[in-house]
Amino acid sequence: MSQIAVIDIGGTFTDLVLVDLPTGQVRVEKVASTPADPSIGLIRTLESAHAGSDIELIIHGTTVATNAILDRKGARCGLLATQGFRDVLELRRRDRPHAYGLTRTYEPLVPRDLRLETPERISAQGEIHKKLDKDASNTFRAQQK
Repeated sequence: MSQIAVIDIGGTFTDLVLVDLPTGQVRVEKVASTPADPSIGLIRTLESAHAGSDIELIIHGTTVATNAILDRKGARCGLLATQGFRDVLELRRRDRPHAYGLTRTYEPLVPRDLRLETPERISAQGEIHKKLDKDASNTFRAQQK
């Protein structure tokens, strides 16, 4: 019997979806997260779902980092984006109750001087159209100043 486990470690809960491949049976579990050591919450979800030792694949995600950025907690961070998408987070409308008003203030999640572009392009299907140029970010940073 082989299984696939999908786990999301959040700030409050750790969630698991466990799929038994031969039977198609799906189990869903939720346990309290353990911020001091997120791996404990991960192990507890597997134990709670009675996951076997025959897990073929674990797909892991976390909202902890996303929440830290949204809550503006933790260290300052930067953003490396595909060329032309440097300002995409700032263009969003999610946290602006008066999107078209002129009376509110707005603080971007990542300051513009910490958002760098790099030439690369990947299709929606994951095909690489233009390979990532790791050295190009320094050139773009100089141009954007």
